[in-house]
Amino acid sequence: MGDLQSDAVNVFLANTVLVLHVSFVGFVVLMVPLVFLGGGLAWTWVRGPLLRWLHLLGILVVVLQSWLGIVCPLTTLEMWLRRRGGDTSYSESFIEHWLQALLYWQAPWWVFVSVYTFFALLVVLTWLKVPPRKFGTRRATPT
Repeated sequence: MGDLQSDAVNVFLANTVLVLHVSFVGFVVLMVPLVFLGGGLAWTWVRGPLLRWLHLLGILVVVLQSWLGIVCPLTTLEMWLRRRGGDTSYSESFIEHWLQALLYWQAPWWVFVSVYTFFALLVVLTWLKVPPRKFGTRRATPT
């Protein structure tokens, strides 16, 4: 265990990684209904190619990691920072507790692989039903 100040920095960094991780999960999950909804309501931003490619890449990385049995690097980094900060007991803050409860579930490996693969198929479906614009194509401007 290090000094109190470096322990606090490591726990702060671990919490920052946790918030980043939850934000990533939120992006991947919430983009699917937003794309379908936005496609029906003619929201132009849901067809943005960079946004859609990042979304597809995000879920594909998750699926590949799960198929290969690789633990998410954000999880690994967060846990490493917590250990360095001496945060081995259950002493997290209210928000940290609920973010961890939201993110870390206990289930057999195959459940996660199945869910992530199914979700990746939903993302592919968004590409078929609400295709993104091509890069370099400007969105239609109202006249």
